[in-house]
Amino acid sequence: MTLVDHALEHRGTGRRGVGALYAGNSRAVMYRGWRATRSTNWLVMLSGVFEPIFYLLSLGIGLGALVGTVAVDGREVPYAAFIAPALLAVAAMNGAIYDSTWNVFFKIRFAKLYEGMLATSLGPLDVALGEIALALLRGALYAGGFMLVMQVLGLNLSWWAVLAIPAVLLIAFGFASIGMAITSYLTTFQQMDWINFVMLPMFLFSATFYPLTVYPEPVQWLIQALPLWHGVELVRGLTTGVVGPGLLVHVAYYAAMIAVGLVFTTKRLRALFLD
Repeated sequence: MTLVDHALEHRGTGRRGVGALYAGNSRAVMYRGWRATRSTNWLVMLSGVFEPIFYLLSLGIGLGALVGTVAVDGREVPYAAFIAPALLAVAAMNGAIYDSTWNVFFKIRFAKLYEGMLATSLGPLDVALGEIALALLRGALYAGGFMLVMQVLGLNLSWWAVLAIPAVLLIAFGFASIGMAITSYLTTFQQMDWINFVMLPMFLFSATFYPLTVYPEPVQWLIQALPLWHGVELVRGLTTGVVGPGLLVHVAYYAAMIAVGLVFTTKRLRALFLD
């Protein structure tokens, strides 16, 4: 029996209740991940900042010259100001999903990193929160850079836009939680391809580039069930000044995503490495 095996066996029988799930040290997991990413993968992280900017310049500025304005809740806004908040939500989603899926998959299936972590005083909730916080940090980095570009280009049309950053963090948190939960059940790289298969249509059809009203009503209901649509509508409402009680529905949607993701991730990590 290896030292890790012995530690896991002892841990599985020595701690019960909340103490077996959470030791209050998720920051150690996040800090370890951040140092590893900063030393080996920072160029990849940096590239994610520029992707939505390229979309904005090519479509918002280029295509926007042909489109003109788009109606948002009865108010005409420039096309660039219409798609910019959507791309901001997409940037948060991409940053969070990348860290909470591919990176987590490698750590679970190949590096066996979580086995060593859970052999210490850390619990599965510490690992889940630490990894999700790391993904959240990446999503915030992507979104913060893009938000600065929006401000420079004059695409933030309301002072409510200051709340877009907290909204983006909420979006990143939701996607990171669900992403890690799903990844914990996947076992092959071929299964991981399904993540990109789901993200691409969300990116294209979540009212990112044109209003929801262009679709037939049954399709509209389907799109409104997608998590990215809620993120796009939340950020777009804040940056364009179309603020109302309906935005709280989007907030509640992501709060539910976070809760479901944390519960399933914690249970799955415990089942994989502790039971």
